[in-house]
Amino acid sequence: MPHILIVEDEPAMRDGLRDNLEFEGYDVDTAPDGEAGLAALLRKRYDLCLLDVMMPVRSGFDVCRTARAEGVTTPIIMLTAKGQELDKVRGLEYGADDYVVKPFSLRELLARVKAVLRRGAPAETSDQATVGRLHVDFHTYEATLDGDPATLTHLEFEVLRYFHTRPSEPISRDQLLTDVWGYDGDDLPTTRTVDNFILKLRQKLEPDPARPRHLLTVHGVGYKYVP
Repeated sequence: MPHILIVEDEPAMRDGLRDNLEFEGYDVDTAPDGEAGLAALLRKRYDLCLLDVMMPVRSGFDVCRTARAEGVTTPIIMLTAKGQELDKVRGLEYGADDYVVKPFSLRELLARVKAVLRRGAPAETSDQATVGRLHVDFHTYEATLDGDPATLTHLEFEVLRYFHTRPSEPISRDQLLTDVWGYDGDDLPTTRTVDNFILKLRQKLEPDPARPRHLLTVHGVGYKYVP
């Protein structure tokens, strides 16, 4: 069964999330603050982390950024009362896979959890691919950049997998938000979320990010991957 870590400093929220997720059949660990949450992410492999943003000592943003810098690829859904677009973009840029704003319905959260876990499930595609300067293994979630070990977020692996299975096919921003990010059609965030993400991904895989050769912009549509 999927193993989920909840990092939340409010006891009532933490216990409520744990009880509901366990009722759905998930194996759940909890951490009461960012320090404990980061230690758990570095110590154990989880299928998903629900990470509160506003915590004392170490914020969720800091936990996410540090975990990604340490090579942790566990998918992360950030939980926060902040709803401004800038905060959402910031969380995604630090390596989060999704963002849920409090107060949220249990139904919405469970749908997001299932969508992120579904993205992380093995897909019927080639386990390995060379994408520009990157060589990626979609089974082990390992990558090398010009032959040296490289760190990619779980979402970066899934976006590359999505493009890899659709070479030279124009992909709209809404397709990426729906099929990879896991949003439904009625609640799509701004497409700038995708543009900022692709910009960062190009920095990792393109020989010259200012003149991309592999992740190309299709004006008026979105992007396409050219092997």
